[in-house]
Amino acid sequence: MTTASGGTFADDVAESVHVPIGHHRWLPGMLALPPLPVGVVLFAHGSGSSRLSPRNRFVADRLYAANVGWLLFDLLTEVEAESRAAVFDIPLLAERLRQATGWVASYPATRDLTPGYFGASTGAAAALVAAAGDPRIGAVVSRGGRPDLAGAALQAVRAPTLLIVGGADPVVVSLNVQALQQLGGLKEMVVVPHATHLFEEPGTLEAVAMHAAGWFSRYLQPAAAPHFATAPSGG
Repeated sequence: MTTASGGTFADDVAESVHVPIGHHRWLPGMLALPPLPVGVVLFAHGSGSSRLSPRNRFVADRLYAANVGWLLFDLLTEVEAESRAAVFDIPLLAERLRQATGWVASYPATRDLTPGYFGASTGAAAALVAAAGDPRIGAVVSRGGRPDLAGAALQAVRAPTLLIVGGADPVVVSLNVQALQQLGGLKEMVVVPHATHLFEEPGTLEAVAMHAAGWFSRYLQPAAAPHFATAPSGG
């Protein structure tokens, strides 16, 4: 049985990739695509985490089983990850997600797939900022996230967004309730009973994965037209 400490699919089928971020720099990542994926989900990890996050790998396994592809990658370079300022720099993290989305839109194996975002903790704020005003993004899921840190960008998010919070994490529940009211598009909030911030209680991470897989399966429909290789210019 797969546990949060490791994933069968994450270990067995992932392709090592490098996401370009300019100035001859790349971020390491892992890409996994089922035979007929309905879309591809880019993971935005929280502060102090990385592409090797066991919780995100657990969710990635469940997405793969639901016929959803995924990309786990580091949002920061090794040097940047040592900087506390960079770790909490939401605009920087959002820009990295946009760059990864551009790479996904040009990579042969994923260019015809609708991208979605799965964000945890501060990564959820970055995912929402990156999704704001970007019509390429098919859906967003936040796990124990801080969507409030996305600020005014929440109103510009049009992708269907699911906020998943732990019932035993009252501060984050309150912040998510407020953010839910500000989100501009289709939106929903799910409270997982008895779960604390990291969803460490038995069965709680499984609930997160189930809700996420259902959301992405519903809203990451095959693209009706080719994606843009770069993000649209915003006003």
